[in-house]
Amino acid sequence: MVEKRETIKNEYSCGVVASGHNAVTEAAAAMLQAGGNAFDAVVAAGFAGAVAEQTLTSLGGGGFLLARTADQQEIFFDFFVDTPGKNMDKSSSSSHFFPVGVNFGGSVQEFNIGLGSVAVPGTLKGLLHVHKSLGRMPLSEVIEPGVKLARGHKLNSFQAGFLKMLHPIMTMTATGRNIYEPDGQYLGQGDMLAIPELADFLLQLVEDQGENFYRGDIARRIDKEMREGGGLLSFDDLYGFEVKERQPLRTSYRGYTLLTAPPPGLGGALISLSLTLLEQLPVPAQWGNSQHVVQTLGMMQEVDKLRAQGISSPEQLQQFIAGKECSESIDAIRQFSRGTTHVSIADSAGNIASMTCSNGEGSGYFAPGTGIMLNNMMGEDDLHPDGFHSAPPGQRVGSMMSPSALLHNDEVQLVFGSGGSKRIRPALVQVLTQLIDFKRDLQSAVHAPRLHWDGEVMQVEPGLNKESLDALKERVPVNVWEGQNVYFGGVHSVIPGKFGVGDPRRGGSTLVVKE
Repeated sequence: MVEKRETIKNEYSCGVVASGHNAVTEAAAAMLQAGGNAFDAVVAAGFAGAVAEQTLTSLGGGGFLLARTADQQEIFFDFFVDTPGKNMDKSSSSSHFFPVGVNFGGSVQEFNIGLGSVAVPGTLKGLLHVHKSLGRMPLSEVIEPGVKLARGHKLNSFQAGFLKMLHPIMTMTATGRNIYEPDGQYLGQGDMLAIPELADFLLQLVEDQGENFYRGDIARRIDKEMREGGGLLSFDDLYGFEVKERQPLRTSYRGYTLLTAPPPGLGGALISLSLTLLEQLPVPAQWGNSQHVVQTLGMMQEVDKLRAQGISSPEQLQQFIAGKECSESIDAIRQFSRGTTHVSIADSAGNIASMTCSNGEGSGYFAPGTGIMLNNMMGEDDLHPDGFHSAPPGQRVGSMMSPSALLHNDEVQLVFGSGGSKRIRPALVQVLTQLIDFKRDLQSAVHAPRLHWDGEVMQVEPGLNKESLDALKERVPVNVWEGQNVYFGGVHSVIPGKFGVGDPRRGGSTLVVKE
């Protein structure tokens, strides 16, 4: 565990939850109301989300959780995926690995799925680890909301929309078709989704603690099906998976401190790099004016260029800041003049939990007898800059996911994070700079139109004025979307002791809980 900090204990009159689904928010709130802490609540949200947000997260995926306890312990739980392939003969495997395009409405992004896209899953072990380390309620109570959802719940409009986008993945196998096309008709909004195998699996976790999935019959069956079907996930991979407890990455920005994802994750260091560049630039007179959007474009392009040059770790970042290259980047900006979900929780005792989990888009493959679709993290190009399947087995895969907290004078001001693959970093930076640089309120910052440089085109949500759009169009191609979209992330945020804001792009849901 991280060494305790000797600081004043913060207590609040209420707990606050923000997530991407009403059922997930309600699961977390129920734990707080029953006397649980933020960590019981976030684990309950994790299990509930694996059912209610099954297109975004899964017990067969990976994630991160930033915890800060009431006595100021700071722990970053890393249960993201590992590279598979221990004791597997890659040369003799005809890998089951193929591309599918996911249409977000304004942009198509290609991902790879199949048995060969599955990395070693960590979410199940991560949730159980966090509960054992910091929770105080019985596991049977913590998993109960997830069990009820798995017995049957109605699909809301957001999940129905995600299902439509991911149809070829969700129905790749007979198991998927039985779940999502139970009567030969693909499920839509208002239809009842039931996964009885998953409900039964959750119930046996109380005694089993995940042993069967990672070291028992389920692990052996996964190994057998992978060897027969062209996958790489082995029994040894599952047996050896470990949750890592790390120190959060600390970054200063204009008198505030950001706690975020440390290496080997990619997102936290790139957020730090973005803030480092912005801090050395003057704050534009107004959010959204031409100076601001052009400066934002320049920052995004410069960070992408620096990442391509290999500047992505804290050590490299410090060397970069101290060198002349940093000044050159600042000048360059001046001249410019995946399926993922997040939950943020703060309880009344002063504990906070910020958790981001992902199943990628899902591999299409279900762990036998569980109702759990495993991830496709080996098929996401942004996680494998050196090429698919190039890393050795057992290596923790880097991720853009960056559950975070913002501190001022060592007190938590904001708990936040986002889903959205490559859009996570710009979404978090844009919300953060609106709050700090432009003194906007949280709801305005979350709801404001977002920008994302995809390497070729500036993707822009509607809402910027003509002058700002024209300033961007003078420099790069611009695609203005018809409305806000899940493509731009989902920044679900909590101000401890006060309120939360759920991002409408991803079904945002919040509750204030009087504990």
